[in-house]
Amino acid sequence: MSEARKKRSIAGVTYPAYERAAAPRAATLIYDTLRNDIISLRLKPMDLLNEKELQAQFGVSRTPIREAILRLSDDGLVDVFPQAGTFVSRIPRRALYEAILVRKALEDTIVSIATEKITPAGIRSLERNLDDLRACVRDGNFDSFHVVDNDFHKLISDIAGFPGMWAIIQQVKVHSDRYRLLTLPQEGRLARVIEEHSGVIDCMKAGDKAGAAAAMGFHLGKLLGEVEKAVFWDPNYYIEDANSPLASKKEKEKNQ
Repeated sequence: MSEARKKRSIAGVTYPAYERAAAPRAATLIYDTLRNDIISLRLKPMDLLNEKELQAQFGVSRTPIREAILRLSDDGLVDVFPQAGTFVSRIPRRALYEAILVRKALEDTIVSIATEKITPAGIRSLERNLDDLRACVRDGNFDSFHVVDNDFHKLISDIAGFPGMWAIIQQVKVHSDRYRLLTLPQEGRLARVIEEHSGVIDCMKAGDKAGAAAAMGFHLGKLLGEVEKAVFWDPNYYIEDANSPLASKKEKEKNQ
């Protein structure tokens, strides 16, 4: 029997085999951590992701780092340039617009269903969430405001009985989350979000399905309008897709 075959852990698994088995779990952990850092803007657009530094940070080999980066690339959150490096992607305006459009369509339906199923306990949970948002404004805590804001929308999905829909929304809203964190500091934005959430809750309390859907549509539609109408986009954070309908529309308007 070779020396390599004799080297086993207490569980009877060789170290190389253990390392191979652990790599997918490590890659998922690294992926989740980096994804959260990118969405929360702890890692900003155009920041370099250095593989050697990531290996040292996570205490792993190159393989799980590369697997995590490939997944982030598939999500459109990093750009991999051979011989140059891996960088956090800028926010593509086309993908941002599409993400908000998809989310609006889903949440208009979800809030309508939730209005049918709402209970006094559900109303209390939404109103507590509104109080938490107000507390975030008093404290000037933008990061917590974003988390509590997300919780509001998740609560409505839970009340509707479709938590899986929220999982789908989370997949499509990565770029819109980054956009919202960049724009939350704008004067009056936090107060406006609270007012719009309050309007949704009032309609749900009244059992007004159409009103709740319209209120949610107005809330998320405001983001659509901003993305469509904005003229200046900081090139350090955003990238314009020349093939997008928005870019074509802007070009036509410029040539008129």
